[in-house]
Amino acid sequence: MTADIVNLKRVKKNAAREAAAKTAEANRLAFGRTKAERQKTEAVQALETKRLDGHKLGE
Repeated sequence: MTADIVNLKRVKKNAAREAAAKTAEANRLAFGRTKAERQKTEAVQALETKRLDGHKLGE
């Protein structure tokens, strides 16, 4: 029975790279929008807020 020699430093670095890649992918999904997409979302939210405020009763 022979054992494979494993460089622990290399294993740790590979694990860290994989974790960083997963984090980067999640960030790309969450924050990776174009300027036009962000502006469109902001405009839609502003319109919805304006429409909702228009239905409020006077205080």
